[in-house]
Amino acid sequence: MLFAEWLKANGYSEQLQKSYRDNGWLTALCRGVMYRTGNKPTALPAIASCNHQTSRHYRLAAHSALEFAGFNHYVPMGKPTLVVALNKREKRPAWMIDEAFDVCFRTFSTAAVAQEFAHAETNQCGTLYVSVPEQAFLECLLLAPTLYNYTDLYYLMEQLTTLRSQVVQQALAQTTNLRVKRAFLFMAEKAGHYWFDELDTSGIDLGTSKFQLVGNGTYNAKYRITVPKELASYEG
Repeated sequence: MLFAEWLKANGYSEQLQKSYRDNGWLTALCRGVMYRTGNKPTALPAIASCNHQTSRHYRLAAHSALEFAGFNHYVPMGKPTLVVALNKREKRPAWMIDEAFDVCFRTFSTAAVAQEFAHAETNQCGTLYVSVPEQAFLECLLLAPTLYNYTDLYYLMEQLTTLRSQVVQQALAQTTNLRVKRAFLFMAEKAGHYWFDELDTSGIDLGTSKFQLVGNGTYNAKYRITVPKELASYEG
């Protein structure tokens, strides 16, 4: 991916860029964004290029970050979905055209997590920012039930045996979404993970109101949430 402003800053004038397009050396994806003709745009190098050339900080998030870390239970049907967290209050960029890439992009931004828990990963794609698994699962819950089914997410929670309790503690403490925090704790306790026992839940504000994850579910009095009946009765 080549961004016009970055090219211009590196000595490629608008006239020269147009010449490259006219001669078939570059293909325009959208206004101000090009790629080398003959190449098929792929999502991860595109995001790495965008971050590098435009000083963005887009990151792989939610189940996409978990898949990147090796957790792959959640497999959506059809064309793969790539979840990307944008800068706060930023709209989906015009170049993220599902039909042009190997994935369907799903973007979001949120102020629900005060501190970003992510790491930079450098590989053949370039440098990618990726939510750590502890935050990635919180992001899954934030996007449920629109993008994810709660019961499917619980099956994914069962795999998260190696989460770091201190990171979970910090991430939960700095998350303002009460529904997400309660659902996370409910699932973690139900899964019986050792790291759950290391949490100090007294230091996590869970509020006092009741929440419904779904309608016509089963009420959990400890966390004051109504969860899907099949999740409440599931025994792994």
